[in-house]
Amino acid sequence: MRTYVLTVFAKNGDKLLDESFTAENDNEAKKVGEARLAEEGYSEHTHRCVSPEAKLILFHR
Repeated sequence: MRTYVLTVFAKNGDKLLDESFTAENDNEAKKVGEARLAEEGYSEHTHRCVSPEAKLILFHR
């Protein structure tokens, strides 16, 4: 399992969500990240999800 980090930002730059989770691969991580954003109501906020190598898996501005 690999550890990914999901971060959501407010318009003023404050972090609204900053958490890590594990997934088997980038595709699974993208699904988990999207589900977590929807669950918290942050889908339209600025967010990013990065892999252990700092590769962007999800990004919205």
